[in-house]
Amino acid sequence: MHRGDSHPLPGRRPPRALLIDGLGTLVALAPPAPALRQELAVRFGLEVSEAQAGRALAAEIAFYRGHMGLGRDADSLTALRHRCAEVLRDALGGDARLAALPISAVTETLLASLRFEACDDAREALLAARAAGARVIVVSNWDVSLHEVLERVGLAPLIDGVVTSAAIGAAKPAPPIFRYALALAAVGPGDALHVGDSLAEDVRGAESCAIPAVLLARAPLPPAAGVATITSLAELRWR
Repeated sequence: MHRGDSHPLPGRRPPRALLIDGLGTLVALAPPAPALRQELAVRFGLEVSEAQAGRALAAEIAFYRGHMGLGRDADSLTALRHRCAEVLRDALGGDARLAALPISAVTETLLASLRFEACDDAREALLAARAAGARVIVVSNWDVSLHEVLERVGLAPLIDGVVTSAAIGAAKPAPPIFRYALALAAVGPGDALHVGDSLAEDVRGAESCAIPAVLLARAPLPPAAGVATITSLAELRWR
């Protein structure tokens, strides 16, 4: 994106709605392996290496990403979390003490290890959007617990709506999740702006619904022709 533009995209009026991604854009996951090692040690006296914890979490995250759509409501979310905990326990190895634990205890340990925090530039960006009169809708591939995450990190009061792939039954880049977000914001595609950190899911998905999009590249990415790109949410301009 050209620096110094008077609003997020050159040549158009400021959007009436900001559609914005969750993980990597508004919230970040603190490194979970050290937290998992700490939780296992404190709760059960179990010692695992950083490498063991990392491998187990990688297996759990891969499983979760493939099944997050199952977390549609409170009951199905609980079932999904138990399945994720089973994957984690299996990947940690054959310690008899761990194998003897009820799955509810392993689930609590896993959840305690997943510590989210608001990105440093998130709060001010949301405040700026709201000050400009834009509605803020989070559009994220996540289970229905995203609402709770946003509450815990202090961003929920700055958000007008949350659309998760699990609740809608469609994940980005599929059009239905973007269309639902537009309806929730009560705007047409031309009056919205979508911001996210994935070219395929966020930018291409939004563009498939004629929604202007900006790619957030916090780390250097290969240039994408014709894609407005920022390195921080602070670079969004609303006036």
